[in-house]
Amino acid sequence: MFGIDTWRNPDYFYLFLLIPVLTAWYVYRFRKSTPELLFSGLKPFENATPSLKAKLIHSLFVLRMLALSFLIIALAGPQKVSSKSNINIEGIDIVIALDVSGSMRARDFQPDRIGAAKNIAIRFIKGRPNDRIGLVIFSGEAFTQAPLTLDHSVLISLLREVKSGMIQDGTAIGDGLATAVSRLKDSKARSKVIILLTDGVNNSGAIDPETAAELAKMYGIRVYTIGVGSYGYAPYPVQTPYGIQMQQMKVQIDEALLKKIARETGGKYFRANNNRKLSAIFKEIDRLEKSKINVQQFRRKYELFFPFALAALLLFVLEVSLRYVFFRRLP
Repeated sequence: MFGIDTWRNPDYFYLFLLIPVLTAWYVYRFRKSTPELLFSGLKPFENATPSLKAKLIHSLFVLRMLALSFLIIALAGPQKVSSKSNINIEGIDIVIALDVSGSMRARDFQPDRIGAAKNIAIRFIKGRPNDRIGLVIFSGEAFTQAPLTLDHSVLISLLREVKSGMIQDGTAIGDGLATAVSRLKDSKARSKVIILLTDGVNNSGAIDPETAAELAKMYGIRVYTIGVGSYGYAPYPVQTPYGIQMQQMKVQIDEALLKKIARETGGKYFRANNNRKLSAIFKEIDRLEKSKINVQQFRRKYELFFPFALAALLLFVLEVSLRYVFFRRLP
């Protein structure tokens, strides 16, 4: 009826507990205060009917309880909220370019390099619901595992399926970067970003990494490069006649190339040598590339206590008037 949206002081509703208490007290007092007269017989009152005043005597208590109820509602502060919000979200388009070469099976990360990269990337994706994100994988060649999408559940499912050995082995950094650029070049987003993660040196592919970096720069795409691997040597699983055994493999990351790609495109280079560091890197990229949200919010509250307070006052006046006029008791 009144379109109440919220209450300023809802704790006042506990006062409604007084009503059953007062009702019980009223009934108790009424029974105790009933006057008694002694007659030798009730025959003179056989045809007597209660007067109108007697029938309506309890209406005074009803009016008082109604007045109390409306007063409690008024004290609770009923309010109507009028609000309007215009939210403009200018998302960021991001492509994750992930190296899936054989060396990504090294165990200097837990469970291995590619497993750690996938788990941390999934957390990164879940934290950016307003951004379109795509996935490119590369080793000796590159292809798009998932185009730019807001359906992050599908993207995460596709990312979980990624494993080393899916495509021809090698490290084609240029092809991976160029494929990621092709997914972003026609994007209308205010910010376009590539996160390129690799653990090796460019040794295959048809496109030179520096050429791919120039393409990214030309299309206004920022590239964050991440070198993955511990310093020195890392344990690598090797199949032998006696089962899988660990061999120490020298970690070789072309940091100079990755730094140059990041510098030329306005991005940043990071080196991750364990899970904790890789997680911190993704958190920093998340902080650097936040979606822009412009909110214009209008909110106004209208107090609705007055009709309830007025009703309580009128009922109280009516109850007092009836008590001292219509139901007036003479000594």
